[in-house]
Amino acid sequence: MRYENLKDVLTVKDIMEFLGISRAEAYELVNSGEFHTVRVGTRILIPKISIQKWLEGEK
Repeated sequence: MRYENLKDVLTVKDIMEFLGISRAEAYELVNSGEFHTVRVGTRILIPKISIQKWLEGEK
């Protein structure tokens, strides 16, 4: 999966596939506070821009 092909709002599954990590690692990462997440009911959503900033070393 390429960054350019990511949706504007990602799910934990998208993060798993993009980073090539396990489900447990993806949940640990999204719960770490390293980047902005939004909880909608039981879903965890991650704005694409948050991932970009995190990869570039910004918060």
